[in-house]
Amino acid sequence: MSTIEVIEGLQRRVALSVSTAELEQRAMAKLKQMARTAKMQGFRPGKVPMKMIESMYGGNTRSEILSDLISEAFAKIAQEQKLRVAGAPDVAPEGDLQFDSPTLQFSARFEVYPEVSLGSVGELEVERIHVRVGEAEIDKTVEVLRKQRLSWVEVDRAPANGDQVTIDFRGTLDGVAFEGGSAEGFSVVLGEGRMLPDFEKGLLGQAKDHDLHFPVQFPENYGAEQLAGKLASFEAKIHRVEEPLLPPVDAAFAQQLGVPDGDLEKLRAEIRKNLEREVGQRVKARIKAAVMESLPKVSSFDLPKALVETEVDALAERAKQDLAQRGIDVKQMPIPREAFEESAKKRVQLGLIVSELVKQEKLQPKPEQVRAIVEEAAAAYENPAEVVRYYFSDRQRLAEVEALAVEQNVVDYVLQHAKVSDKDLAFDELMQQAA
Repeated sequence: MSTIEVIEGLQRRVALSVSTAELEQRAMAKLKQMARTAKMQGFRPGKVPMKMIESMYGGNTRSEILSDLISEAFAKIAQEQKLRVAGAPDVAPEGDLQFDSPTLQFSARFEVYPEVSLGSVGELEVERIHVRVGEAEIDKTVEVLRKQRLSWVEVDRAPANGDQVTIDFRGTLDGVAFEGGSAEGFSVVLGEGRMLPDFEKGLLGQAKDHDLHFPVQFPENYGAEQLAGKLASFEAKIHRVEEPLLPPVDAAFAQQLGVPDGDLEKLRAEIRKNLEREVGQRVKARIKAAVMESLPKVSSFDLPKALVETEVDALAERAKQDLAQRGIDVKQMPIPREAFEESAKKRVQLGLIVSELVKQEKLQPKPEQVRAIVEEAAAAYENPAEVVRYYFSDRQRLAEVEALAVEQNVVDYVLQHAKVSDKDLAFDELMQQAA
């Protein structure tokens, strides 16, 4: 049995031996197989001389087969020694390779998974939040829905905050117009902060169809460098002033929101159900985050560098995709790998702890639990049965749900055994935070 040398920490080394006879046997078999279908000018298919096949393909073929034999030798040792290998081994020849000798000698350096020894989950402190959905929350949601469906009515008066104005304007710096500083027929709602404070101040309370002149101070941190910290002059004219008109909360409003008979109590019941589902998901996410943040305190161990590097690659790639989706050219914006290293270490550590906890406490998900998660997610769609079929028809999608179920089992286990403090949280505070 091969001897596994401990280098340091999780790093190990083992000697590998590859038979040159087996290498040659496999290479010749592969080359003969290639010769049956090989095409070359001047020869019929399958009639190319073996010497020419050997000359053209022998080197690459032997290289590929040697790589396979090394992988097989390492896998055999790992299986015999019951090694939990983290990442791919780094294989190097021991001296110059002598292909006329019986064996070829290699050395493989690799990492193993750490032994994760869990401390007492009962010593962890976790905060569990509670959020109530009441009539006030339903009223606020109704107002949001009204504002989403407001209309604008023209009025014959000076504009106030909340009004929408349609204007022409032209801005100058030292008498010279600047890019992006002019527009015609431009509409903006005053008081929403879309325009600079001085610009809105110059429009509030002013009469329509009058030539307006006012200064606008650009902030020091303004996005356009040529305007940052500068004082500009603006000319403007208000052509139209409109005030918002909210729809009444009546049967027609309820019907617009999917209640066929216009019953307002049914509408409020539907809003409550949707709010409770959203609140439930956010509360669950907050509690899960609190549990996962506390778990690293139960164990400390070395992390395999290979796993950390893989996680860094994944986080960096995700960041690139996110930037690309925002229209940013990632080629012009290099992303430093070290920016993700701490996050990667935390994720690898947490993953190993969760895996060990699941194994020790038998927290694998049950089929009925997986189905319940799928059905809960499907309930938010018009055709829940179709969504359920969508998940159960694909093994990969179902595996993602199973991973969620495992996480929930871990959360439930920790909440049952840790020191849990309950806290009431306001609805608005929960909804303002990312889930």
